[in-house]
Amino acid sequence: GCDASVLLNSTSTNQAERDAIPNLSLRGFDVVDAAKEALERECPGVVSCADVLALVTRDAVSLIYGPYWEVPVGRRDGNQSIAFEALTNLPSPFANISTLITMFGNKGLNVKDLVVLSGGHTLGISHCTSFINRLYNFTGKGDTDPTLDPNYVVQLKKKCKPGDTTSFVSLDRTATRFDEDYYTSVAKRRGLLQSDAALLDNRQTRNYVLTQSFFHGESFERDFGNSMIKMGKIGVLTGSNGQIRRKCALVN
Repeated sequence: GCDASVLLNSTSTNQAERDAIPNLSLRGFDVVDAAKEALERECPGVVSCADVLALVTRDAVSLIYGPYWEVPVGRRDGNQSIAFEALTNLPSPFANISTLITMFGNKGLNVKDLVVLSGGHTLGISHCTSFINRLYNFTGKGDTDPTLDPNYVVQLKKKCKPGDTTSFVSLDRTATRFDEDYYTSVAKRRGLLQSDAALLDNRQTRNYVLTQSFFHGESFERDFGNSMIKMGKIGVLTGSNGQIRRKCALVN
């Protein structure tokens, strides 16, 4: 949710969200901490870690040629972080389209939000463990995923050998630039994760993928900002709920 729970450290009696398996590849905690420290020097106890995280996300996207959207502020920080909640609330990279639609719907996000926010995979990397089953043993018979472009399979096998747990692959060809290349890749059956490829299995999500690919992301930037604003309101704490942490990794 949007209470900065993912920023909290684990303790001797509790494993926090940031140490859950889906979050082990997260980076940038130091950037958020530095921003928070600067804010605390200027206006202590005013800006929450949850707002810092939402603003940093927007600014990071904007700095690499992505859209700029107005971020609603006034969030407060939560007091707990539970690893199990990351396991049950974050969509799996192996999820099919029905599961994805249900999970997004449970958070108040519709099918368009699903396909738009999936476009966030225009940035970043994935470790081999999140898709290696598609390369070597998709149905348990030593086969590859038939929905994956065979030429792409050849490329991926050069980077990810059986049992590889450390190597990683860019989510699209321009992984440090915000653009529509993710949709072009998915349209060509080169969506890296099963959850990416699943977007071709629903009429509405497939049409969006093909439209953004063909028209060079004509509406993607505007749509992304709108869906990010919606996502930024999930599980938000305001008013007297929660707190404004002095340090993002620790409860006051």
